[in-house]
Amino acid sequence: MKHQDFLSLTLKQLRYAVAAADTGNVTKAAEGLHVSQPSISVAIAQIEAHYGRKLFVRRKGEGVSPTAFGNSFIRAARKLLEDAGQLNALAHAGGVLGEVTLGCFTDLAPYLGPRLLGAFRKAEPEVTVDFRDAGFDELARGLGKGSIDLALTYDLGLGPDIARHTLVELAPYAMLPARHALARRSSVALADLARHPLILTDQALSWQHVVGLFNGQGLEVDVAARASSFELQRSMVANGLGIAVAYTRPKGDQSYDGARLAIRPISDRLPAQRILLAWAKAEAPTPAALALRAFIKSRFAA
Repeated sequence: MKHQDFLSLTLKQLRYAVAAADTGNVTKAAEGLHVSQPSISVAIAQIEAHYGRKLFVRRKGEGVSPTAFGNSFIRAARKLLEDAGQLNALAHAGGVLGEVTLGCFTDLAPYLGPRLLGAFRKAEPEVTVDFRDAGFDELARGLGKGSIDLALTYDLGLGPDIARHTLVELAPYAMLPARHALARRSSVALADLARHPLILTDQALSWQHVVGLFNGQGLEVDVAARASSFELQRSMVANGLGIAVAYTRPKGDQSYDGARLAIRPISDRLPAQRILLAWAKAEAPTPAALALRAFIKSRFAA
């Protein structure tokens, strides 16, 4: 393809097509970029007309998925957008300019994300952070295909192609209703917890990990319910519907409705869980991604 042919496409068109590929949905891509849905559709149609080939397969009710040609185009477009950002950064000598996408495991997001984002904005005001909370599977996929630059997550579900930097190690703890009989103790054993109904979250790797802690001690559990979020799990425990084992530790010991929780260490010797900063080994990081990576490491180190 001649250079002048390629230059007839705009960076905006490339950006819109990459967003559609990342979300798998034209409407979601439009929402993420704060533009109209027809803007995304028109950009894709213009690119397809330019090449005479389809970028996406469209399935009613199922969004869009890249064709073989579309996958090649999206990879090249993503690289070109990164290069364009680095060229633009040359105009800001001494500072960092660009965009970076930070993913965060859903349970951790309310406790880690906003404070980090606020502090980073002050440190690097010319860097735009696209913050996304997601489950383990979505974070791993995003890192693998390059739609997420960095992720804050537990050490669950990541493959060998993902680099990991440990930010902190956490021991599991027992979450109990404030008036539960076990709450009178300074610590509790898994064997004692196994005698009570257990409330899990519905994140597959998360609940499997918790059940594995019990099974590793030769204990079976009675699963009373699975909560769709960590805060719902806390509320169910606080209101006496069961007990739970968790790692994420909010500062307050009340659920959203004001019911009180009792937090107790687990006396069994159990492996710690790690909160990681993760990124794809194969992806060349942008200056913005490098700046955010260094910032997060320094914040946790302090």
